[in-house]
Amino acid sequence: MTATPPSAEAFIANLPLFRELSGEQRSRIAESARLLRLARGEALFRRGDPASATYIVCYGRVKLSIVSPTGVEKVVEIIEQGQSFGEAVMFLEVPHVVSAQALADSLLLMVPKETVFENIDRDPVFARRMLAGLSRRLHQLLADVEAYSTRSATERLIGFLLHDCVGAGAEAGAEQPQGSIDIELPVAKGVIASRLNLTQEHLSRILHELSALGLIEVHGRRIHVRDVDRLRQHAR
Repeated sequence: MTATPPSAEAFIANLPLFRELSGEQRSRIAESARLLRLARGEALFRRGDPASATYIVCYGRVKLSIVSPTGVEKVVEIIEQGQSFGEAVMFLEVPHVVSAQALADSLLLMVPKETVFENIDRDPVFARRMLAGLSRRLHQLLADVEAYSTRSATERLIGFLLHDCVGAGAEAGAEQPQGSIDIELPVAKGVIASRLNLTQEHLSRILHELSALGLIEVHGRRIHVRDVDRLRQHAR
């Protein structure tokens, strides 16, 4: 017997962007929203395509990237479960400035522009959440510019391992991991290199150097950190 596919409304009720809306509001969004399944490696849209919706990742992972005229890809952002993308160009009513591709089998919720605008007009909570998503992306872009300008490649990689892979508590707060930990890289090393504004060869060289110093052990996409404090200190 084939399982009943999940409805858009079932996902809407659990997504942060829509969680505080009333049942009636969620139902209105669900009427126009669509669930999109993407296989790993499948493109959602390409740079220059019309932007007519916002997307929320129900599960999986999506890469936003730009390809230079010479064919070199720059990963701008990796969108994780529960995060949205596509809002900025939708509001500006301009074509997409990046391409979107699934890094894993993914399920996306596509909410048309007209539905988004209608709910912004109706509900200030929804408007604030849309603004929060745009602000988060702007904050991340500014943080990237700062990192590229002021941090070494080694510092950027260690920051990625201890912050993006382990969580914000790895660098600040009371619940910092101690001792040795294992980190599973969420995406391929080439994607990570592009995200950190490095070549893949440079990334491999840094991993080799950290291994030679006895700070980490590399086993494919699994990174064994022998001592979190020592690795953190090495980035200062």
